[in-house]
Amino acid sequence: MTIRLLRTLVAIADTKTFSAAAQVVHVTHAAVSQQMQTLEADLGIALFNRSTRTPELTPVAHEVVRKARKLIQDYDNLVPSVLGDDGLSGVVTLGALRTTLTGLTPRAMAVLKAKFPEVGLRIRPGLTSTLLTEIERGHLDAAIVTKPHLMPVGLKFRELTQEPMELITARQETGSDPIDLLRSRPFIRFNRSAVVGTLIDNWMLSKRIRVNETMELDSPEAIASMVQANLGVSIVPSLAVPPQDANLVKHIPLGSDAPMRVLGLAYRSDQIKLRMIDELFDTLMGVIEGAR
Repeated sequence: MTIRLLRTLVAIADTKTFSAAAQVVHVTHAAVSQQMQTLEADLGIALFNRSTRTPELTPVAHEVVRKARKLIQDYDNLVPSVLGDDGLSGVVTLGALRTTLTGLTPRAMAVLKAKFPEVGLRIRPGLTSTLLTEIERGHLDAAIVTKPHLMPVGLKFRELTQEPMELITARQETGSDPIDLLRSRPFIRFNRSAVVGTLIDNWMLSKRIRVNETMELDSPEAIASMVQANLGVSIVPSLAVPPQDANLVKHIPLGSDAPMRVLGLAYRSDQIKLRMIDELFDTLMGVIEGAR
């Protein structure tokens, strides 16, 4: 049994098929099948129910996968923990909300890279739910996310800032009452699968606002572009670190009871690279404070 075989097993558990797992671990479908036969022989147990069209993990295999995730994480953190650098070398994989990719994330990563030039950075965008799952699976060291209603067991969340929701309209819009504009203009919805989307929906429901929805997008750049073209209005976070083109649309506060996004850094509670997590958090906070 090797780490390589365990990585393949975990990839199958995550992607559900041998073919998709083969792309993740960069081998052929046939190689994945051969590796799993080898792993089953090494362990002396059946990992897959092959009576189904797509081989499914057996109950005992799910438990093996759970243990394998921990073994893989310990293996990946072996050198940093022995050398005592707590992850201040090698590669750091950070997940980030798309709303942070034009402001907070690039500015903070530039500062971090200047301070630790030997550290490699990999940025993966995604929604909060997806990023938290990737942290649980050990695919991400940490992620900039919106605080969910419930944090998954085993993950920690350190608050960075709070961002109130605001209405954005085209610059030529003459109206200034957010409620009237939401009721009378086409509405461009923020992806309701995102935590922010849920916050927005709950606020509009509490205000009994019925909107004429024209589209639903999860890219803040796309939403801003549609609003700029006067195709509708939208509700988005008032970013603590806005992008360069933030003034291309008109920003209207929703009022004192506007829904609030809590932005923070999430990571596993058993994360070994704690020094790097601290450096990430401090760098992000520094950029946010600087933007204020």
